[in-house]
Amino acid sequence: MIVLHASFPIDPEHREDALDLAEHLVEQSNREDGVIDYRAAVDVQDDNTIRFFEQYEDEAALEAHEDSDHFQRLEAELPDVLAGEPDVRKFEVSDATELEL
Repeated sequence: MIVLHASFPIDPEHREDALDLAEHLVEQSNREDGVIDYRAAVDVQDDNTIRFFEQYEDEAALEAHEDSDHFQRLEAELPDVLAGEPDVRKFEVSDATELEL
């Protein structure tokens, strides 16, 4: 399984546009084959940071996502809403266990 965590600092003047982009991306991405889960959230300590949490079955699913129209739209429009450099981390996970709290 491939897991991505991405953090995007958003220009406050373009926050609503960024949230609209994120909402569309999440909706479309969760329909893709090979996507286990795709979510975005506003950081609780900084409401101008959007964090993405993505899970893919494999590298092929991630590559298909990156080639999708909705991801390409995000890449094209992202520079207009950012306030800094994104931080994107990729994890290759061999095992995941659900924990009870």
